[in-house]
Amino acid sequence: MTNSFDSFQKRRLRSSYASVVISIALVLFMIGMLGLILLKSTKVANHFKQEVVMSLFFKDEVTKKQIEPFREALSKESFTRELYFISKEEAAKTYSEDLGEDFLEFLGTNPLKNGLDLHLKADYVTPEKMLELQKRFSKNTLIADVSYDKPLVEQLTKNIQKISFWLLVISGFFVLISVILINSSIRLSIYAKRFNIKTMQMVGATKSFIRKPFIWQSIKLGFVGAFVALIGIVVVIYYVDKNIPSLELLKDYLSLIYLGSIIIVASFTITWLSTYFATQRFLNLQTNDLYY
Repeated sequence: MTNSFDSFQKRRLRSSYASVVISIALVLFMIGMLGLILLKSTKVANHFKQEVVMSLFFKDEVTKKQIEPFREALSKESFTRELYFISKEEAAKTYSEDLGEDFLEFLGTNPLKNGLDLHLKADYVTPEKMLELQKRFSKNTLIADVSYDKPLVEQLTKNIQKISFWLLVISGFFVLISVILINSSIRLSIYAKRFNIKTMQMVGATKSFIRKPFIWQSIKLGFVGAFVALIGIVVVIYYVDKNIPSLELLKDYLSLIYLGSIIIVASFTITWLSTYFATQRFLNLQTNDLYY
């Protein structure tokens, strides 16, 4: 009888551990997917920002020899991502191709100017910072005009802010649900051992001594769940990268390291806190309350 009971207890314990690992893995998988969406949404937003062009047009009397030092200095600025020189001859050729006819034949002269197409780093593509740069370049004696699509920059900034806000709200909501689910699973596993906890307490064991094995056990289960979640995330990333290679998920090593670190830290933090408070609750209960 004793062996049968012990065997039953072990099976129930393994089943309890398995349910905790599965719960943690599913929750961390969901957190990982949300983290991946947040990281890639930032990269996508930066991609669109960096496509915005600020065009600098030089005065007619400014020669290419004078432009070169200006271009060299501008390429070293912290806000510069890419810089392209477009001569007025190249601009005229492009403009003629767009029109479908050579407008120079009618005008006789080329009214266009030599220019630089400045692609800014994503952090500088905001209405305020681009306006500051426009004012700065307008004061330069070489520059005749500065042009960029102000309405596009303003709309792009507003849309990115809205999308980022709602992504954070949704992520926060799901993280809260995740914490509650993991906490419930761990509390149920500890609930099955509430009499053992009280027995240890009655024979003189301190609260920290009683808590320690439960916390370590939960942390180990949390790491197992994190490992399972990471396998699932890797499979999804591989599948998405194979079907949508333009996202370059597998090449973005830094984002993947961040994501893996977030999942491991989340598993440790949530399991540690959940186990601490769950054991604390049963440690503070009276013996008669254990039956309810």
